[in-house]
Amino acid sequence: MTRDTSVRLDVRSSLDLLDLVQSVSDQISRIAGLDEEAVHWTSVAVRECVINAIKHGNRNDDRKRVHLEFTALDGEAGPGIAIRVRDEGSGFDPACLADCRAPENLLKGSGRGIFLIRSFMDELDLHRAPEGGMEVVMVKRAQPQQA
Repeated sequence: MTRDTSVRLDVRSSLDLLDLVQSVSDQISRIAGLDEEAVHWTSVAVRECVINAIKHGNRNDDRKRVHLEFTALDGEAGPGIAIRVRDEGSGFDPACLADCRAPENLLKGSGRGIFLIRSFMDELDLHRAPEGGMEVVMVKRAQPQQA
């Protein structure tokens, strides 16, 4: 597999498929040149994103799909991985996400996923997909090798 390869998965909305998705993410992350720590944090971000797509986007409807695309990057910005995750739900306005660090939200049992993904990844974009649903695009860059 070369660095310009993309792998696409379309999976049903089932948490049973998280390990498969994580395995693909880990493999492409390594091919893209990420170190083990970056592979780990990318994996955590992908799992969180897919869980959000299943639970919040597709509302646990296993007739709906989660669409993923993993692309190893090798360009001017350096090596890395780009991951797209799209659900088939009704979407939401990313500008309306509650701040999970606000005092009134600190004890809530949910609402930290996007915050965590943003902290683990180098780039994050949330938008409504032209095909419908929400699309999350995440990028993690490899750290330069120390001599």
